[in-house]
Amino acid sequence: MDIKTCIRLVPPKMKEVYPITIAQVTDMHLFASEHQQLLGMPTTESFNAVIERLKKMRDELDLLLLTGDLSGDGTSQSYGNLQSLLSPLFLPSYWLPGNHDDSIVMNEVLNSGLVSRRKCFERGGWNFILLDSSIAAKVHGYLRDETLNWLDSQLGMTGDKPTVIALHHPPFKINSRWLDNSSLQNSEDFFEVLDKYPQVKLVLCGHIHQEFCTQRNGVDYLGTPSTCVQFQPKSKKFALEQKSPGFRLMKLYPNGAWESWVERVPYIHAIELAANGY
Repeated sequence: MDIKTCIRLVPPKMKEVYPITIAQVTDMHLFASEHQQLLGMPTTESFNAVIERLKKMRDELDLLLLTGDLSGDGTSQSYGNLQSLLSPLFLPSYWLPGNHDDSIVMNEVLNSGLVSRRKCFERGGWNFILLDSSIAAKVHGYLRDETLNWLDSQLGMTGDKPTVIALHHPPFKINSRWLDNSSLQNSEDFFEVLDKYPQVKLVLCGHIHQEFCTQRNGVDYLGTPSTCVQFQPKSKKFALEQKSPGFRLMKLYPNGAWESWVERVPYIHAIELAANGY
């Protein structure tokens, strides 16, 4: 089991406080058929390996954040499969769409039991805001004016509670030319809103199928591996990396301190390393 601590921020002289623990799970690419593969990877099997790991630490977890490309075909059956796979965890789960998802179908299916379509909520002294950066029939991301205005309004109402924002597309280039072409296209508009609100501590992203972290104006931006295939970092063209599925864990303290790391599960499967796209 590969565990890598990415960032740890704990202020000095912190009194004893109890954090909430969050798992960010992203880019599962599930299909209507549980046997369908993505680039040689049986995505239901690889996601189930992550689920099995999460089951073992269920008592430590407070909620799941599912940050897009939950489906590989946008079908109601794929989201039904997701709901079934999540149910043994008995954990509150919140989701947002990615470029491979169908947000209309998601809203219909992923809103029962402990799986919620709410996009703004509070847990453990932290506010969570989930954004839709997907554009129909496009791979890249874009935050619409109404989304940015809603974000501005929500941040204006949350006071000084530390805040996590999640969206699918990263607002930064990651030095991978082919992926950078499909990042968030109006990042500056996004930053213009965030710069007004110092309570924003973390921005979580999916889409890039690899670990990534950077910082801007006191806000940390974290990218997370996929639960299926992994993309080769810093590659000019599409390339896969033979690395096991992963997810991100975070401990969030009420005073705004946090720590985060990526954990990978021991699941290996032959993939189409010669593929030039998907």
